[in-house]
Amino acid sequence: MTLIPLPLSLVNPKPDSGAAGAGQFATTHWSAVARAGQPDSAAAQQALAELCQTYWYPLYAFIRRQGRQPVEAEDLTQEFFARVLEKNYFADASQAKGRFRTFLLTALKRFLANDWDRQHAQKRGGFQVTIVIDEALGESRFNAGLAHTLQPDILFERQWALALLERVMSQLKEEYLASGRSVLFERLQACLVKEDSVHPYARIALELKLTEAAVKAAVHRMRARYRDILRAEIALTVSSSDEIEAELRHLFSTFSS
Repeated sequence: MTLIPLPLSLVNPKPDSGAAGAGQFATTHWSAVARAGQPDSAAAQQALAELCQTYWYPLYAFIRRQGRQPVEAEDLTQEFFARVLEKNYFADASQAKGRFRTFLLTALKRFLANDWDRQHAQKRGGFQVTIVIDEALGESRFNAGLAHTLQPDILFERQWALALLERVMSQLKEEYLASGRSVLFERLQACLVKEDSVHPYARIALELKLTEAAVKAAVHRMRARYRDILRAEIALTVSSSDEIEAELRHLFSTFSS
């Protein structure tokens, strides 16, 4: 699936108070998960692992930009996540406001700088969830971005934003497939990133045997659901609901760098 950032004008409207997941924010954002991340908390560890699984590529690419080879970058990424999760580094950051991406990048830089500690690491234990790294996928993306001359930190944030959008679109697709609306999703997903004036609503309506008004309404609902999922995902990576809008604007700004 080709990922094209949704125009900020389409994601700016705030979700209704009854939007799915809105009432769960206080117990699901990353700092709250971190506070719950005790060694005996399997649920918290799983939540942290899912976040790491989503955002492994930006860190892998950052390591590659430091001149590391693919196999070494994969090993370092795996070891970094294992160290963070096993030693519950999140607990140290839970009392301070911050974004998950900023915390991870700062921790990664320290990890890479501490060669002795990494080379003499004790045997891993305790944390059993594996972060799956697809080296072929990572290298394909990395090679596609070699032409970028941006600083590694800026590229990291852009790749983080892309990983976020990929997860949002994947969740949206899964919802449509689960409800038997796979054809509707396939026909309407392109409408998320186009202006109304160029939407082929009439043609889509003919193909789906719907009215044009019904297609427009379906696009409106898809966009609304996209916004809800996007904000819910951002909520997992910031310290409070007050930071969602600022994080959203920042991530979209990385595409204009």
